[in-house]
Amino acid sequence: MSQIMILCLLSLISFTGAKSQASPLSQEMVNIINKANTTWTATLNFDNVDYSYLKSLCGTILRRPRLSEMVSFAEGFQLPDSFDSRDQWPDCNTISQIRDQGSCGSCWAFGAVEAISDRICIHSGAKVIVEISAEDLLSCCDECGMGCYGGFPDAAWEFWTKTGLVTGGLYDSNVGCRPYTIAPCEHHVNGTRPPCSGEEKTPDCVNQCIDGYSPSYPEDRHFGQRSYSIPSDPKQIMSEIYKNGPVEAAFSVYEDFLLYKTGVYQHVTGGLLGGHAIKILGWGEENGTPYWLAANSWNEDWGDKGYFKILRGKDHCGIESEMVAGMPKL
Repeated sequence: MSQIMILCLLSLISFTGAKSQASPLSQEMVNIINKANTTWTATLNFDNVDYSYLKSLCGTILRRPRLSEMVSFAEGFQLPDSFDSRDQWPDCNTISQIRDQGSCGSCWAFGAVEAISDRICIHSGAKVIVEISAEDLLSCCDECGMGCYGGFPDAAWEFWTKTGLVTGGLYDSNVGCRPYTIAPCEHHVNGTRPPCSGEEKTPDCVNQCIDGYSPSYPEDRHFGQRSYSIPSDPKQIMSEIYKNGPVEAAFSVYEDFLLYKTGVYQHVTGGLLGGHAIKILGWGEENGTPYWLAANSWNEDWGDKGYFKILRGKDHCGIESEMVAGMPKL
């Protein structure tokens, strides 16, 4: 067994603690949060879903050694009080796209390809607009971890720079070379998608594009020029997003996060589920509480139309400790 697989298994085992008294699928936990008068509101986001499935959504292995290169900006860099990449780069429609990882712990791959897609558009001046394939990264990056059973965001970005990634859109979209093959499932109690079930098998690595797509797989690859870690200082993170576009971040997910609806998330109650990766595209302040604006990969029915806000400046749930990004080779 490889060292990466051992690390993955140990990390997953460490997250198998006892459940909290109030189930994360219960109205009881929703009431506890909303009565706490905190900075966010809760709602039932999942219905008739096994607890094991909820844990499987959190497929990011935390606390891996970070990328050696770390980019930082000079002191005195002027930053606005609020920033939204969707407004800053309106011609890059991938920035506002919410994807769905389905029944697979592929958040580590989604957070990476979403931010990579955005940065290709941003740094090409919107001349190159592509959806980078989560399928390609999930299935072909052996050094990234264990596919649907967990992976490392930093390794994902390094794979992009060394091996390259082809294009690929959402499930059943026929967009790009390798669209996502794991069907979306329902992350919301009132949704219309099929119910989320057990963990899907990681797709096979297939070095060819879907029928009818051109160019060929090797010709369709997009590469990163470099990948790097971002210092945990909030101002450095903000500077990186402001100058270069969205980044990928990983954080510890507690049961109450599943119930997020609106506001600025802060952990209130519930046990630890695991590590989760997302895309951060901006920041701001809501009723005096500073936040990061993030895009999740649990479809548009979850949370605030697929987005959420989380406390900024306190390294809450480790959100500022494990951020990675990179620059495209154009």
